[in-house]
Amino acid sequence: MKRIVLALAAMTLITTASAQDATKPSTDAQTPAVATPDTQNPAAPVAGENSFTEGQAKERIEAKGYTDVTALTKGEDGIWTGTAMKSGKPFEVKLDFQGNITEAAK
Repeated sequence: MKRIVLALAAMTLITTASAQDATKPSTDAQTPAVATPDTQNPAAPVAGENSFTEGQAKERIEAKGYTDVTALTKGEDGIWTGTAMKSGKPFEVKLDFQGNITEAAK
């Protein structure tokens, strides 16, 4: 009886451990907005319905180390575009509906 209980306990532990594998975020450009703050979609900026307000967009961009965020406008594609400074250099920054921030030197 002890052997059966021990065998069942061991199988339960193995099953539980394998079920806890970390889920990796998708890199598909069509991925909906999800909480993956440390991951950038390689297809960014991704066009889509954007619910960020101008203030929220500015806060997110500033949280990534940019300063003097100005001239933010939301395009028809749902992407917020503006200008900002980082490390003393000017950039054009973009924020998409997934929270991806991209930059291009000005």
